[in-house]
Amino acid sequence: MKRWRGLTLYGRTVLILGFAFLLFELLSYQVVQRTLILPVADRSAKDLAGLIILSVQTWVELPPVTRPAFEEELARRHGLRVIPEQAVAREPAPGFAFRAQIEKALSQRLGFPVRLYGTPGSRAVWLDVPMGGWMLQVGFFPNRYAVHLPLAAIVLFSLGTFLTLMTAILLMQRVTVPLARAARAAQEVGAGRLPEHLPETGPRELADLARRFNRMAREVRELLDNRTTLLAGISHDLRTPLTRLGLALEMQREMPDPARLARMAADLEEMNGLIQGYLELARLSQPEPVELVDLDAWLAERAARHGARYVAGQPCRTEVAPGALGRIVDNLLENARRYGDGGFELRLVCAGRPVVIEVLDRGPGIPADELGRVFRPFYRLESSRAKATGGTGLGLAIVRQLAEAQGWKIELENRPQGGLAARVSLG
Repeated sequence: MKRWRGLTLYGRTVLILGFAFLLFELLSYQVVQRTLILPVADRSAKDLAGLIILSVQTWVELPPVTRPAFEEELARRHGLRVIPEQAVAREPAPGFAFRAQIEKALSQRLGFPVRLYGTPGSRAVWLDVPMGGWMLQVGFFPNRYAVHLPLAAIVLFSLGTFLTLMTAILLMQRVTVPLARAARAAQEVGAGRLPEHLPETGPRELADLARRFNRMAREVRELLDNRTTLLAGISHDLRTPLTRLGLALEMQREMPDPARLARMAADLEEMNGLIQGYLELARLSQPEPVELVDLDAWLAERAARHGARYVAGQPCRTEVAPGALGRIVDNLLENARRYGDGGFELRLVCAGRPVVIEVLDRGPGIPADELGRVFRPFYRLESSRAKATGGTGLGLAIVRQLAEAQGWKIELENRPQGGLAARVSLG
């Protein structure tokens, strides 16, 4: 049992298939033996017994002068020899296939038990037959009357079974080898390393599994990188206000100043805001329950709150996660307000699936090679991380994580007429 538990899926499959095919071979042989070989052997044994009885009766009834010619004809055509009983040494008959059937058929014909025997120096087997006052000895060669196994059919059948088994093993190998490779890759992911890219080839199910695993490995690697960046960002962003607080406390002991206290309170508020942003980014991994929402009215209220122009659409009732969508839209509208040069709008496209929400501005846009990077935590198009120039760079990272958690798609695209289009596809 321990050895069985230690076997791989491939090893277990090979053993099970091998046992199943061996059992099939044995059962098939038993069926052929009982339905074909044994009936033919019984029929052949009965025919031989009938030929022996007929030959003996004919020999007894023939005139003595013609018996030698009859004996010669029997030997030439049927391999039988009929002679009067002779005083010769007898020994057990050599073993041959279907001997029991021949003895049984002869016993039924003669009415008494018949046992075949051999003679020294002869390959023939003999039996004693009393007939018409004579005790005759009848000999024949077993190889001439024994039923031979259909070796050609058995070999062909066994070869077919072997080829089928090998084909099944090769097919299982094509399944188990990618699974073993995926298991090793999963172990690499568990150790915090990015494994080698799994080949996305083979049957559709295995290719889809490899594709999904590769995507998962990339996402895990990005998640670990984000966590590392998050910790580095916390260390970097909190160090400056903590240093200012330390200096202010020292100066406050020697020279109290209300303005300095106000700056200390502002530093504490800034630190609290930073920590809140980090915690929000860190916990955005679980999808939010959905509700049925009229997006047209809901987005119109959102646009008014941010001072954006809303392109009115038609009633659009659909199931969304309002909390996650609200944070996404708020972040995108805030970015559009900050960088849009005073003009930005919110649009809803509800003509089919998926439902699309767009935030459009007239700002400078984003360089094409930077469009994918701005979703990284703390990534800024300008080098500073001061609040006055745009905050910590967590907004779009939060937007992407929220969208991925809900199964939505977020895209950024530079508009031909200038500005940036942020597009959220729901579903």
